[in-house]
Amino acid sequence: MGVEEECASHPMTDAIINLTAGAAGGVACVLSGQPFDTVKVKMQTFPSLYRGFLDCSLKTYRHNGFRGLYQGSVPALLANVAENAVLFACYGTCQQLTRRVFGLEKGSHLSDLQNALSGSLASVFSSLVLCPTELVKCRMQAVHEMSMVGKTSLASHISTWSVVRDILKTDGPQGLFQGMTSTWLREVPGYFLFFGGYEICRSLFTKPGQSKDELDAVPLLISGGVGGAAFWLAVYPIDSVKSRIQVLSMSGKQAGFIRTLLCIMRTEGVPALYCGLTPTVLRAFPSNGALFLAYEWTRRTLINRTSTA
Repeated sequence: MGVEEECASHPMTDAIINLTAGAAGGVACVLSGQPFDTVKVKMQTFPSLYRGFLDCSLKTYRHNGFRGLYQGSVPALLANVAENAVLFACYGTCQQLTRRVFGLEKGSHLSDLQNALSGSLASVFSSLVLCPTELVKCRMQAVHEMSMVGKTSLASHISTWSVVRDILKTDGPQGLFQGMTSTWLREVPGYFLFFGGYEICRSLFTKPGQSKDELDAVPLLISGGVGGAAFWLAVYPIDSVKSRIQVLSMSGKQAGFIRTLLCIMRTEGVPALYCGLTPTVLRAFPSNGALFLAYEWTRRTLINRTSTA
């Protein structure tokens, strides 16, 4: 996935190709994994309401049908398209920066760990577009449970704009960035493992004399799945705290990350931080495999077209 100089004619072309391919990957990720993500958010925020993954899935379907499992799909698409477009556009730029720092001639000479470092740095910027859209998504996914416990007056069937309007009315534009610290704490280390796991797997699949860019669909799917699983297994407790902050802020201002984390551990125990891990790991392989497959194939197609133009 390195941005090899021989593949593109201009840095701006590189950025546009990576942005477009990243957006395509974001769409593939949401379409393949949204129901799992909905269950994850519900279980993270209200662990006492559900006995497990299947119980939460069945109750959601019983109350709201398939629509309930895909609740928040519009902001999820916006979140993933925006995040991955910015992430992969910045990833190419960060690869070039890392290459210069380490004195390498080409981006293809970057090691797997150096690519992981580039991905971690890129996530600092992608988090800025992810936080507001993920805030809206999480609130839409858990609005039924918030209504059940009497912490919101919003209806279960709400639109994306209704949630955005409520945030702006209550907290102003800055309210869209509730959970920003938690997002950075999750994304920066998470994407180091995400890109690291992906690149290491691609290296293992690459035969002598073969380029990583020549790998077929199956190795890309597996590598993407491993990267996604590594991300979530490492930072899941941080994501649980973030979900709590973003969803429960519907009923008023929440404490910061550290205080929320300590409160959960003191009142519910450490296992509460891992509630919803099963649907997350189940989702990680297909959704992140689809993300990287869509990214790589879109990127290769665009590079081929620009090189023959």
